[in-house]
Amino acid sequence: MDFAWSPEQASRYDEILAATQAAFPAEPVPEQGFYSRKDWLRLGELGVLGASVPAEYGGGGLGALDAAHVYEAVGRGCANTGLVFAAAAHLFACAMPIVEFAGPSTRARFLPGMAGGDLVAGNAMTEDGAGSDVSRLSVTATAVAGGYLLDGVKSFVSNGPEADVYVTYASTDPAAGHLGTTGFVVARDTAGLTAGEPFAKAGLYACPAGTVTFEKCFVPDDQVLGEPGQGAAIFQSSMTWERACLFALYLGVQDRLLDSCVRHARGRRQFGKRIAEFQSVSNRIVEMKLRLDSARLLLYRACWEHDRGEHAVLSVALSKLAVSEGVVASAMDAVQLFGGRGYLREDGIEAVLRDAVPSTIFSGTSDIQRQLVAMELGL
Repeated sequence: MDFAWSPEQASRYDEILAATQAAFPAEPVPEQGFYSRKDWLRLGELGVLGASVPAEYGGGGLGALDAAHVYEAVGRGCANTGLVFAAAAHLFACAMPIVEFAGPSTRARFLPGMAGGDLVAGNAMTEDGAGSDVSRLSVTATAVAGGYLLDGVKSFVSNGPEADVYVTYASTDPAAGHLGTTGFVVARDTAGLTAGEPFAKAGLYACPAGTVTFEKCFVPDDQVLGEPGQGAAIFQSSMTWERACLFALYLGVQDRLLDSCVRHARGRRQFGKRIAEFQSVSNRIVEMKLRLDSARLLLYRACWEHDRGEHAVLSVALSKLAVSEGVVASAMDAVQLFGGRGYLREDGIEAVLRDAVPSTIFSGTSDIQRQLVAMELGL
């Protein structure tokens, strides 16, 4: 068992960290407005948007573990967590299902632009009445000559208002439950597709999210993912990528947060001494480090198992749970450590908390992860 990164892997991390810090200097993220296409193209140039996309389509060809390491570096180097989240959702929830399940023409049409930054992708699965229960989708796909007509509304589509292409799922056989779900790749300019206005959110400001409406939206057969009825399995495959790799960005966030707390504890003085000398302060920072390294090991194991083609449900659920719950707890501790300054925007501590909270909700809530763990244990 080897816990060390190879020189090549360590060098890649250092290079991406430095490039990210240079490209996206730390400053308060405005509550209005999202990422610019210039920023998106820069992520493409850095290899972030196509990290795990095969090289033949302009990607880096990395496995899950190496791709996660890339996002760990970007999450640490870029304080604009909403931008990093948008990139991760684009890659793991949208590009990877196309890589693994789309036909050759669809892969050739969309993947190069997605990897390079010319295209933005949105994952359209969630509905107002189907969040965690994705076996009861109200969006339908009716078979017609040469393809399908999609009808219905998706909600909470990350990148939705900005996306050029959507990976979406619809019911082709409502009576069959999850066995009647089919995946599709839909271009934004398809007749009958309307992207709604962005939601006003508490955090992750830079990632626009909204509704996507389909009204007799024709999708040709060659833009079906896999086979009709395979949509649930394809979605779960994408969730394995997302739950394992996307959450590496929150490891980077916790690294950055820990660095800030250590600097603050060393420099801040109260009652005639550095606050780092107060055990109540140092203990909080130790707990932050413990959460981070524990979650990191779980995430690396989940990605390693995924790369080996193993049944990684248990490891992925434990990893997602540990990272998301850990970053929220550590962000709360950081606010306490900074005191009044932790509630001000200047130091970016309150932003970490706002950006961390939804991590326990998207990609399957914490309670869903606990249920998956329980089922894997045979409970």
